[in-house]
Amino acid sequence: MKCALTIGLVSTLTLSLAACASGAPRGPSNKVIERVLAKAPGKAQPSAIVSTEIAYARAAQEQSFAEAALAFAAPGAQMHLRDGVVPIEAIAQGLAEAGIETQWGPRVVVKSCDGSLALSQGRFVDGEGKVGNYVTTWVRQADGTYKWTYDAAGLDDPQPPPRPDFEDGDIVVTAFDLVEGLIATCPRAGENVPAAPAIPAGGGGASAIQVSRDGTLRWRWEHLEGNLKYVKADYYFEGQWVTAIEQTLASAPEE
Repeated sequence: MKCALTIGLVSTLTLSLAACASGAPRGPSNKVIERVLAKAPGKAQPSAIVSTEIAYARAAQEQSFAEAALAFAAPGAQMHLRDGVVPIEAIAQGLAEAGIETQWGPRVVVKSCDGSLALSQGRFVDGEGKVGNYVTTWVRQADGTYKWTYDAAGLDDPQPPPRPDFEDGDIVVTAFDLVEGLIATCPRAGENVPAAPAIPAGGGGASAIQVSRDGTLRWRWEHLEGNLKYVKADYYFEGQWVTAIEQTLASAPEE
Protein backbone atom coordinates (compact mmCIF):
# COMPACT_ATOMS: atom_id res chain seq x y z
CA MET A 1 0.00 0.00 0.00
CA LYS A 2 1.11 3.60 -0.35
CA CYS A 3 2.75 5.27 2.60
CA ALA A 4 3.07 9.12 2.64
CA LEU A 5 4.41 10.98 -0.55
CA THR A 6 4.63 14.24 -2.45
CA ILE A 7 1.58 15.56 -4.25
CA GLY A 8 2.98 18.67 -5.91
CA LEU A 9 3.96 17.15 -9.24
CA VAL A 10 1.48 19.03 -11.39
CA SER A 11 3.23 21.64 -13.64
CA THR A 12 6.80 22.57 -12.84
CA LEU A 13 6.41 22.90 -9.08
CA THR A 14 7.59 20.21 -6.67
CA LEU A 15 7.01 20.68 -2.96
CA SER A 16 9.47 19.34 -0.43
CA LEU A 17 8.47 16.33 1.62
CA ALA A 18 9.14 18.43 4.69
CA ALA A 19 6.37 20.79 3.70
CA CYS A 20 4.03 17.86 3.14
CA ALA A 21 4.74 16.63 6.63
CA SER A 22 4.09 20.01 8.25
CA GLY A 23 0.80 21.63 9.19
CA ALA A 24 0.99 23.94 6.16
CA PRO A 25 -1.40 23.47 3.21
CA ARG A 26 -0.26 20.48 1.15
CA GLY A 27 0.25 20.78 -2.58
CA PRO A 28 -0.61 23.55 -5.02
CA SER A 29 -3.75 25.60 -4.55
CA ASN A 30 -6.98 24.71 -6.30
CA LYS A 31 -6.54 27.72 -8.61
CA VAL A 32 -3.08 26.53 -9.69
CA ILE A 33 -4.38 23.01 -10.31
CA GLU A 34 -7.35 24.25 -12.34
CA ARG A 35 -5.13 26.53 -14.44
CA VAL A 36 -2.71 23.71 -15.26
CA LEU A 37 -5.43 21.19 -16.08
CA ALA A 38 -7.33 23.67 -18.27
CA LYS A 39 -4.34 23.85 -20.63
CA ALA A 40 -3.95 20.08 -21.03
CA PRO A 41 -5.25 18.93 -24.45
CA GLY A 42 -6.93 15.74 -25.57
CA LYS A 43 -9.88 13.56 -24.68
CA ALA A 44 -7.67 11.10 -22.81
CA GLN A 45 -5.48 13.76 -21.20
CA PRO A 46 -3.45 12.47 -18.22
CA SER A 47 -4.48 15.52 -16.18
CA ALA A 48 -7.72 13.75 -15.21
CA ILE A 49 -5.65 11.11 -13.42
CA VAL A 50 -3.30 13.68 -11.87
CA SER A 51 -6.20 15.68 -10.46
CA THR A 52 -7.79 12.50 -9.09
CA GLU A 53 -4.50 11.50 -7.45
CA ILE A 54 -4.27 14.95 -5.83
CA ALA A 55 -7.82 14.73 -4.52
CA TYR A 56 -7.15 11.20 -3.22
CA ALA A 57 -3.95 12.27 -1.44
CA ARG A 58 -5.69 15.28 0.12
CA ALA A 59 -8.53 13.10 1.36
CA ALA A 60 -5.98 10.75 2.95
CA GLN A 61 -4.51 13.70 4.86
CA GLU A 62 -7.79 15.33 5.84
CA GLN A 63 -9.57 12.10 6.80
CA SER A 64 -7.49 8.92 6.89
CA PHE A 65 -5.84 6.70 4.34
CA ALA A 66 -8.37 3.92 4.92
CA GLU A 67 -11.36 6.24 4.39
CA ALA A 68 -9.82 7.81 1.29
CA ALA A 69 -8.90 4.42 -0.20
CA LEU A 70 -12.48 3.22 0.16
CA ALA A 71 -13.94 6.47 -1.20
CA PHE A 72 -11.79 6.39 -4.35
CA ALA A 73 -11.98 2.63 -4.93
CA ALA A 74 -13.97 0.99 -7.71
CA PRO A 75 -16.01 -2.11 -6.85
CA GLY A 76 -13.63 -5.03 -6.37
CA ALA A 77 -10.53 -2.84 -5.97
CA GLN A 78 -7.49 -4.73 -4.66
CA MET A 79 -4.22 -3.89 -2.95
CA HIS A 80 -1.16 -5.99 -3.67
CA LEU A 81 0.43 -6.94 -0.35
CA ARG A 82 3.30 -9.26 0.58
CA ASP A 83 1.10 -12.39 0.28
CA GLY A 84 -0.83 -11.36 -2.82
CA VAL A 85 -3.77 -9.19 -3.81
CA VAL A 86 -6.46 -8.46 -1.22
CA PRO A 87 -9.79 -6.59 -1.60
CA ILE A 88 -9.61 -3.15 0.00
CA GLU A 89 -12.80 -3.86 1.95
CA ALA A 90 -11.07 -6.79 3.68
CA ILE A 91 -8.19 -4.69 5.04
CA ALA A 92 -9.73 -1.23 5.46
CA GLN A 93 -10.47 -1.76 9.15
CA GLY A 94 -6.90 -2.89 9.79
CA LEU A 95 -5.52 0.13 7.94
CA ALA A 96 -7.71 2.42 10.01
CA GLU A 97 -6.64 0.82 13.29
CA ALA A 98 -2.98 1.02 12.27
CA GLY A 99 -3.29 4.75 11.57
CA ILE A 100 -1.53 4.46 8.21
CA GLU A 101 -0.26 7.82 6.96
CA THR A 102 0.19 8.34 3.24
CA GLN A 103 1.03 10.98 0.66
CA TRP A 104 1.98 10.37 -2.94
CA GLY A 105 2.53 11.95 -6.32
CA PRO A 106 2.54 10.53 -9.86
CA ARG A 107 5.56 10.75 -12.14
CA VAL A 108 4.13 8.81 -15.11
CA VAL A 109 0.55 8.42 -16.33
CA VAL A 110 -0.35 6.17 -19.28
CA LYS A 111 -3.86 6.06 -20.75
CA SER A 112 -5.64 4.13 -23.45
CA CYS A 113 -6.78 6.08 -26.50
CA ASP A 114 -10.41 6.02 -25.38
CA GLY A 115 -9.49 7.02 -21.82
CA SER A 116 -11.26 4.01 -20.32
CA LEU A 117 -8.14 2.64 -18.60
CA ALA A 118 -5.06 4.29 -17.10
CA LEU A 119 -2.10 3.56 -14.84
CA SER A 120 -0.04 5.92 -12.73
CA GLN A 121 3.45 5.31 -11.40
CA GLY A 122 5.01 7.58 -8.81
CA ARG A 123 6.82 8.14 -5.55
CA PHE A 124 5.70 8.02 -1.93
CA VAL A 125 6.99 8.70 1.59
CA ASP A 126 5.54 6.97 4.63
CA GLY A 127 4.90 8.24 8.13
CA GLU A 128 8.47 7.37 9.14
CA GLY A 129 9.95 9.31 6.24
CA LYS A 130 10.82 6.22 4.17
CA VAL A 131 10.35 6.53 0.41
CA GLY A 132 9.50 4.20 -2.44
CA ASN A 133 7.55 3.63 -5.66
CA TYR A 134 3.94 2.78 -6.35
CA VAL A 135 1.72 1.80 -9.27
CA THR A 136 -2.05 2.35 -9.38
CA THR A 137 -4.59 1.30 -12.01
CA TRP A 138 -7.55 3.56 -12.78
CA VAL A 139 -10.81 2.75 -14.59
CA ARG A 140 -13.21 5.38 -15.87
CA GLN A 141 -16.68 5.06 -14.39
CA ALA A 142 -20.07 5.62 -16.00
CA ASP A 143 -20.17 9.18 -14.66
CA GLY A 144 -16.77 10.02 -16.21
CA THR A 145 -14.81 9.95 -12.95
CA TYR A 146 -11.88 7.61 -12.30
CA LYS A 147 -11.69 5.01 -9.53
CA TRP A 148 -8.68 2.88 -8.65
CA THR A 149 -8.85 -0.89 -9.07
CA TYR A 150 -5.31 -2.04 -8.21
CA ASP A 151 -2.55 -0.59 -6.05
CA ALA A 152 0.95 -1.83 -5.24
CA ALA A 153 3.88 -0.14 -3.53
CA GLY A 154 7.36 -0.93 -2.27
CA LEU A 155 10.08 0.89 -0.35
CA ASP A 156 13.45 1.75 -1.85
CA ASP A 157 16.22 -0.57 -0.71
CA PRO A 158 18.51 0.93 0.33
CA GLN A 159 16.81 4.13 1.41
CA PRO A 160 18.34 7.43 0.19
CA PRO A 161 20.19 9.67 2.67
CA PRO A 162 17.87 11.79 4.84
CA ARG A 163 16.99 15.26 3.57
CA PRO A 164 18.08 18.38 5.48
CA ASP A 165 15.66 19.55 8.16
CA PHE A 166 13.32 22.39 7.24
CA GLU A 167 11.24 24.67 9.42
CA ASP A 168 7.54 23.91 9.63
CA GLY A 169 5.69 25.60 6.81
CA ASP A 170 8.70 25.80 4.49
CA ILE A 171 7.89 25.18 0.85
CA VAL A 172 10.99 24.42 -1.17
CA VAL A 173 11.20 24.13 -4.94
CA THR A 174 13.45 21.08 -5.24
CA ALA A 175 13.14 20.24 -8.94
CA PHE A 176 11.33 21.04 -12.14
CA ASP A 177 9.54 17.72 -12.36
CA LEU A 178 6.71 17.13 -14.78
CA VAL A 179 4.25 14.30 -14.81
CA GLU A 180 5.04 12.36 -18.00
CA GLY A 181 1.80 11.79 -19.87
CA LEU A 182 1.66 8.84 -22.27
CA ILE A 183 -1.45 8.42 -24.41
CA ALA A 184 -2.03 5.50 -26.75
CA THR A 185 -2.41 6.27 -30.43
CA CYS A 186 -6.01 6.12 -31.63
CA PRO A 187 -6.43 3.68 -34.53
CA ARG A 188 -7.86 5.14 -37.73
CA ALA A 189 -11.35 4.26 -38.86
CA GLY A 190 -11.42 0.63 -39.97
CA GLU A 191 -7.92 -0.02 -38.61
CA ASN A 192 -7.39 -2.86 -36.15
CA VAL A 193 -4.89 -2.51 -33.34
CA PRO A 194 -2.33 -5.34 -33.66
CA ALA A 195 -2.18 -7.77 -30.78
CA ALA A 196 0.26 -6.89 -28.02
CA PRO A 197 3.44 -9.01 -27.80
CA ALA A 198 3.05 -12.41 -26.19
CA ILE A 199 3.68 -12.49 -22.45
CA PRO A 200 6.61 -14.74 -21.51
CA ALA A 201 5.96 -17.60 -19.15
CA GLY A 202 6.18 -16.44 -15.56
CA GLY A 203 7.41 -18.10 -12.42
CA GLY A 204 4.12 -19.80 -11.67
CA GLY A 205 2.87 -17.22 -9.16
CA ALA A 206 -0.54 -15.56 -9.17
CA SER A 207 -1.11 -13.02 -11.95
CA ALA A 208 -3.79 -11.13 -13.86
CA ILE A 209 -4.06 -9.22 -17.15
CA GLN A 210 -6.36 -6.41 -18.23
CA VAL A 211 -6.81 -4.79 -21.66
CA SER A 212 -8.61 -1.50 -22.32
CA ARG A 213 -11.91 -1.60 -24.18
CA ASP A 214 -10.30 -0.20 -27.34
CA GLY A 215 -7.32 -2.58 -27.15
CA THR A 216 -4.67 0.17 -26.97
CA LEU A 217 -3.45 -0.42 -23.40
CA ARG A 218 -2.59 -3.67 -21.67
CA TRP A 219 -1.24 -4.18 -18.17
CA ARG A 220 -0.62 -7.09 -15.83
CA TRP A 221 0.51 -7.83 -12.33
CA GLU A 222 2.39 -10.86 -11.05
CA HIS A 223 3.23 -12.08 -7.56
CA LEU A 224 6.81 -13.31 -7.77
CA GLU A 225 9.03 -15.45 -5.57
CA GLY A 226 10.28 -13.59 -2.53
CA ASN A 227 6.97 -11.74 -2.20
CA LEU A 228 7.92 -9.36 -4.99
CA LYS A 229 5.17 -7.44 -6.79
CA TYR A 230 5.68 -6.97 -10.52
CA VAL A 231 3.63 -4.63 -12.72
CA LYS A 232 4.02 -3.93 -16.43
CA ALA A 233 1.96 -1.74 -18.76
CA ASP A 234 2.30 -1.61 -22.56
CA TYR A 235 0.50 0.81 -24.85
CA TYR A 236 0.00 1.13 -28.59
CA PHE A 237 1.91 4.12 -29.93
CA GLU A 238 2.43 5.12 -33.56
CA GLY A 239 2.10 1.61 -34.97
CA GLN A 240 3.93 -0.38 -32.32
CA TRP A 241 3.61 -1.55 -28.75
CA VAL A 242 5.76 0.31 -26.22
CA THR A 243 6.42 -0.41 -22.54
CA ALA A 244 5.21 2.52 -20.46
CA ILE A 245 5.65 1.18 -16.93
CA GLU A 246 7.65 -1.77 -15.63
CA GLN A 247 8.11 -1.94 -11.89
CA THR A 248 9.24 -4.57 -9.40
CA LEU A 249 8.26 -3.67 -5.85
CA ALA A 250 9.64 -5.28 -2.71
CA SER A 251 7.35 -6.22 0.16
CA ALA A 252 7.99 -4.97 3.66
CA PRO A 253 9.49 -7.55 6.05
CA GLU A 254 7.06 -9.45 8.24
CA GLU A 255 6.74 -7.96 11.70
